[in-house]
Amino acid sequence: MMYESLKNFHKQFEFVPVVENAKGLKKTSSFVIGGMGGSNLAAGLVEIWNPSAEIYSHRDYGLPNLPKKTLKQSLFIASSYSGNTEETLDGFHKALKAKLPVAVIAAGGKLLDLARKNKRPYIQLPHGIQPRTAVGYAFMALLKMTGDTARLREAGALAHLLKSTEYERAGKTLAKKLKGNVPIIYASERNGALAYNWKIRLNETGKVPAFSGLLPELNHNEMNGFDVKEKTRELSQRFFFVFLKDANDHPRILKRMNVTERLYRERGLPVEVVIVNGKSPVHKIFSSTLIADWTAYHLAKEYGIDPEPVPLVEEFKKLIK
Repeated sequence: MMYESLKNFHKQFEFVPVVENAKGLKKTSSFVIGGMGGSNLAAGLVEIWNPSAEIYSHRDYGLPNLPKKTLKQSLFIASSYSGNTEETLDGFHKALKAKLPVAVIAAGGKLLDLARKNKRPYIQLPHGIQPRTAVGYAFMALLKMTGDTARLREAGALAHLLKSTEYERAGKTLAKKLKGNVPIIYASERNGALAYNWKIRLNETGKVPAFSGLLPELNHNEMNGFDVKEKTRELSQRFFFVFLKDANDHPRILKRMNVTERLYRERGLPVEVVIVNGKSPVHKIFSSTLIADWTAYHLAKEYGIDPEPVPLVEEFKKLIK
């Protein structure tokens, strides 16, 4: 199932999102996306493509700690692929109570029922796959809900431009190198959502500890933890660093990446560079995401683990009920 989801990922951009109860959709340029895990990955990718977009990602219960005026002027979009995420449901209820403009993106569940019951705008996503692999659907829905029709059309072209299986070999090769190590994904602040997407896929699909860090901030603190000394060598030797390099990053950031990479290599730390490239800005975003997907998938296979389910998350959910 997971393999088919990845192989056919480009088809998600054929999805034509429809806003139900569209008359209640507030016209605004400011958006708060309330969602957890894979259901809130698309927001960061939209921000990479459109840095001027006023999008705030909220990953918690309730409403974000923003000025009341800002919240009143923003559309609160409750995003949950399953429609049953308790933090997102709580945010939806709090937004209704505060009489904020609210919309919903979900494949089903309680959230979709609440949107219908309260006559709130909603987009229903195709169902049947893991939320983290449905980021294409969520991306299209978010562009539609925020009224970005030009980018929605351009993203739709990925159904033909993006060839999912072309990235499998790169992912499989990287997975073999990562086996036995803890991946740390490095990117520019601008591409922070890409690094975070990589981390999430390695956690959920690859079933391994994985972390992400951003330049230039990590040059002021994190990197000092990897100035390998004899007494700390054992702590450092299990980490594997993946640098996401984008030619469009600030020249000083690119220089920082090159120098950081050199310093790590000199200290015997394993480093791999993954170039972020593509035929267009949105093609670049999802090319990198697919390499992450295939890397995580084949890493799970390297360990003999089923890449699709998330049993620890399910066990946790049962325990907190």
